Amino acid sequence: MSGKSKGERHIGLLNGFAAYGMWGIVPLFWPLLKPAGALEILAHRMVWSLLFVAVALLVVRRWAWAGELLRQPRRLGLVAIAAALITVNWGVYIWSVNAGHVVEASLGYFINPLVTIAMGVLLLKERLRPVQWTAVGVGFTAVLVLTIGYGQPPWISLTLAFSFATYGLVKKKVNLGGLESLTAETAIQFLPALGYLLWLSAHGESTFTTEGPGHAALLAATGVVTAIPLVCFGAAAIRVPLSTLGLLQYLAPVFQFLLGILYFDEAMPPERWAGFALVWLALTLLTWDALRNARRAARTLRAASSRASTTMPTGTVSAVRKAESVPSGPEPEPLDAKP
Repeated sequence: MSGKSKGERHIGLLNGFAAYGMWGIVPLFWPLLKPAGALEILAHRMVWSLLFVAVALLVVRRWAWAGELLRQPRRLGLVAIAAALITVNWGVYIWSVNAGHVVEASLGYFINPLVTIAMGVLLLKERLRPVQWTAVGVGFTAVLVLTIGYGQPPWISLTLAFSFATYGLVKKKVNLGGLESLTAETAIQFLPALGYLLWLSAHGESTFTTEGPGHAALLAATGVVTAIPLVCFGAAAIRVPLSTLGLLQYLAPVFQFLLGILYFDEAMPPERWAGFALVWLALTLLTWDALRNARRAARTLRAASSRASTTMPTGTVSAVRKAESVPSGPEPEPLDAKP
């Protein structure tokens, strides 16, 4: 990122704050769609999101990837799995917000990095550093404390975290850009979602045409609410280091948590505060460990570059120095699955 000007980095940061800020305040939007139920809102989100991103891709003329994807059945199958996971994630989140569980929903995105790490160990046989093991252990303890606080496991949080983490794992194998991935996934969702909306209309249960033009416009705006933060994230991702985006990603659940307790006035008894405090401790450990290793890697690259400058040809030295600008640190979450 060293090649980016100061102005470009500022633009990137502003877009990053905008993306995660919009994802953080989205709990304010879903209640506006009542009396539509969570399934109807979800179906509208799928339909209108596809229309919005399809128009965006037409404008920028980025359709070559679609033909390649259709010629790769295995990759297309992974997109279908991703579409199923994002359906679960979006649906549970919309329902939880409109049912008064904003705080528990925010917890799902707080513990998601811990679940991602745990899945890396269990499924990908990754090896963790001691601090990462400690963070996972603290996170597990937090879930136990919250289970006691809620009187049952925090199913909303766990469902959001596991669906999100699994979605991220699948997306790494699909390897599509943000807009392209969202287009492919909502294309798979489109017909079932449209069919459900037509079924609601045929049975007189659709709110799209019965609650006035303002309500219909809000339902259509679900596509904009889904896609605009994605565009801002894309603008940020090409201008600021991934380590910076990895830190910014915590803005969304922080905003959601604050909305839950300050705006929606949800209860936070002491045992829930204790559980959340443990989760935040685990995330602090992960962030500190990631930043420490990023600095260590940067020092190693600088030392290698310094040694190489005395022994390598000019072109090779330039390549090594260019590698120094590649950031390391916590990667941002898969953006398509954001609430």
